[in-house]
Amino acid sequence: MNFQDWFKLFQEQILHTSLIEWLAVGFGVSEVLLAKKNSIWLYPTGIISILLSMFLLLNVKLYAETLLSIYYLVMSVYGWIIWKKRKQDGENQVSWSSNNELTVAVLISVIGFGVLYLVLRHYTDSDVPVFDAFVSSTAWAGMWLLAKRKIENWIFLNISNIVAIPLLFHKKLPLMACLTTFLFTVAIFGFLDWKKIINKSKLKLA
Repeated sequence: MNFQDWFKLFQEQILHTSLIEWLAVGFGVSEVLLAKKNSIWLYPTGIISILLSMFLLLNVKLYAETLLSIYYLVMSVYGWIIWKKRKQDGENQVSWSSNNELTVAVLISVIGFGVLYLVLRHYTDSDVPVFDAFVSSTAWAGMWLLAKRKIENWIFLNISNIVAIPLLFHKKLPLMACLTTFLFTVAIFGFLDWKKIINKSKLKLA
């Protein structure tokens, strides 16, 4: 398929995009922009986007990503509580992960991938078990780090995003794929912004 054929297919998919997908994308964009600004309001907007996305993902048999959305929902509530508590305690700054926290994040990714792949391979009709499991397990680790306000969350989320983009196009969810591409770009700047916050915090302590 050449670029012209691909672009025509993309236009057709956009025209047939449901209102639910448009809303999921809109709230998803708001969520990542608020995360970039280190704002607690990323969580309520994210929860709305998650609920809408779950409906879409189930319809195209991306079961692991649907399970990921449930995990996102739980972690969003958890993160909202943690961020609110830290704000009350005057601890709003982000930080680098400790070696133990990075180890936990890697284990979440590896063990999560293994479990999800086996479940998808043997107990569902998924036609993309490897990619679906990989996207979900690395994002699990990223969301766990985000809840703890660790800068490495952006790295894990982008590892997930770079595989999710072609997967969503393959599943004919063009707006979700475009959203993920946008998230990938914003995550790069989010990492840089959070790094500046950490550096400023160090200067204040010096």
